[in-house]
Amino acid sequence: MIGIFDSGVGGMTVARAVEQFLPGYPILYLGDIARTPYGTKSAATIIEYSRNNVRFLIKQGATLIVIACNTASSVATEALRQDFALPIFEVISPAVAEAAETSTSGRIGVIGTSATVRSAMYEKLLHEARPDCRVFQQACPLLVPLAEEGWLNRQESKMIIRRYLHPLKNQRIDTLVLGCTHYPLFAPLIQPRIGKKVRLIDSSLATAAFLRKTFKERPYLAKDLQVGGQSRFFVTDRTESVHRIAEMIFHRPMELELV
Repeated sequence: MIGIFDSGVGGMTVARAVEQFLPGYPILYLGDIARTPYGTKSAATIIEYSRNNVRFLIKQGATLIVIACNTASSVATEALRQDFALPIFEVISPAVAEAAETSTSGRIGVIGTSATVRSAMYEKLLHEARPDCRVFQQACPLLVPLAEEGWLNRQESKMIIRRYLHPLKNQRIDTLVLGCTHYPLFAPLIQPRIGKKVRLIDSSLATAAFLRKTFKERPYLAKDLQVGGQSRFFVTDRTESVHRIAEMIFHRPMELELV
């Protein structure tokens, strides 16, 4: 089964995209809501939380892992690949590839958590993919807790997003990477505030498309995955807002199992 983990509900955007791009493959999802956000924590803590998440998903039957968290992807990917003998995918590389390919001017913005921006992983990979590009990063630490609370269309959220995007708008970017899987939930607020001509790169969709392409090119990676069966969604804390957001993302009633 495909195991997917995130610090909260944001990774459900990845799980939903995987359902759409790879129908028939059941998903095991773990949202570590009790310890969200990861973006304000130290690298050592993020790595330890990520190890615990992978151990749990393997115990539930996962044979492939998707790190549906940009913070964990930027900080913990190499440690997880060293510790676990199963395929591990992250959400940064697919988003980088799409941004580098589609940007016309090479002026690319990235918004992410404080830990993601500190890691400089997006900047490094974007320059490797497209040496002529200029990368402008902006940490947006308040957006994850706002998403987890379900404040997706509140006036306060609009004001905070406008404040975060202002420096990037001044840099005349033509592409903006939503460098956190919570951020697509705010896309309707982000697009008009960064400008309708700026292309938004959704790492959730990019990752699901990359996974489908990889399975076609390397079918042996999917050979141990169960086809058919029921997906399960686990959370380390369960609140009304989390349940409401989950149903909004998946467009159906959701059973969230508390672990």
